[in-house]
Amino acid sequence: MKKFKRIFVIVTDSVGIGEMPDAEKFGDKGTNTFVHTAERCGGLNVPNMNSLGLGDLAPILGTSKVKHPQSYCMRLREASNGKDTMTGHWEMMGIYTTKPFITFTDTGFPKALIDELEEKTGHKVIGNKAASGTEILVELGEEQKRDNSLIVYTSADSVLQIAAHEETTGVQELYRCCEIAREICLRPEYYVGRVIARPFIGTDKTNFKRTPNRHDLAVSPSGITTMDILKENGYMTSCIGKIGDIFNQVGVTKTQKTVSNIDGMNKTIEECKNHDFEGLCYINLVEFDSEYGHRRNPLGYGKCLEEFDVKLGELIKVCKDDDLIMVTADHGNDPTHTGTDHTREKVPLLCFSKSFKNGRYLEERDTFADIGATILENFGLKKAPNQIGKPIEELLKD
Repeated sequence: MKKFKRIFVIVTDSVGIGEMPDAEKFGDKGTNTFVHTAERCGGLNVPNMNSLGLGDLAPILGTSKVKHPQSYCMRLREASNGKDTMTGHWEMMGIYTTKPFITFTDTGFPKALIDELEEKTGHKVIGNKAASGTEILVELGEEQKRDNSLIVYTSADSVLQIAAHEETTGVQELYRCCEIAREICLRPEYYVGRVIARPFIGTDKTNFKRTPNRHDLAVSPSGITTMDILKENGYMTSCIGKIGDIFNQVGVTKTQKTVSNIDGMNKTIEECKNHDFEGLCYINLVEFDSEYGHRRNPLGYGKCLEEFDVKLGELIKVCKDDDLIMVTADHGNDPTHTGTDHTREKVPLLCFSKSFKNGRYLEERDTFADIGATILENFGLKKAPNQIGKPIEELLKD
């Protein structure tokens, strides 16, 4: 008998909660996204997360320790070797990654890669550095539009992004160039996780803006995931935000793109209120990471957490007795740390159900994959041989 009919896994992208034991190896000693953000903000107003036990997990200014019988809270360590989006999300669904995806944050892409991309596409490449997707349009958009070149840039993730004007270059031509980049970037010496087409419109740098015609070309997961098993057994895997792209649509039944965290939560609330399904709703809220973490903006990060908390309260109100809500993260991105990279951190896991009666703090767990293992156990399904993780039994026995 299934305990929960629907499980909502909400990934607050980059909201880590303290350094991993091996953080020093990644240059991330002393990082703590949640705690340091709260300190810089003079405290956070997050009553809904606080009511779920957030205050048990770390000394977060503005939170307190409370009784929370309808929720279990814990920290999760990342077993995989990495601190990027794909590694974190894949691990939640049972994949153990030993070799991290290659990133080019500090150096840009190698000259040999850029030379080959120029030769095969017939376009000059400009940029070739880590940058914000909006700021690089201000810097290079007019040059791209004038010369019909390609703006190539990256981030702290393993990603090669190509921006080009929809009228000058054309969407289909941009897609063609990205297909070429995808083929080049599958080689072991590069092995980039995602290539993303970023078309934009506008007349000059004062009004350039990206369009909804983004197109992701990702590598598929390296093994069978929890989503694959759910889908094969007739359960829903409803993905909101960039989840579908992260998994290259493998194991995905339904996908909805989002334009903001608020949009993502609104779509999640809509899915909860009006769609009767059995299975998983998997949500990524990227703005914590893209807008505030990488830009080292702790005040913006704190405001974003407070806005999310309001929407989480709305979701809790409409969820049913046999729903389970799991709020977690995929890595850290401490906005008070040096540089602009992700940070190697543990993540929180807040688990709420109206059916819980004995909710409490649970000891730290060894892997994000315990999320996926719990989902499979709930639906009476077996893990694949490649999968790691153990079910969180307390959630299924309460």
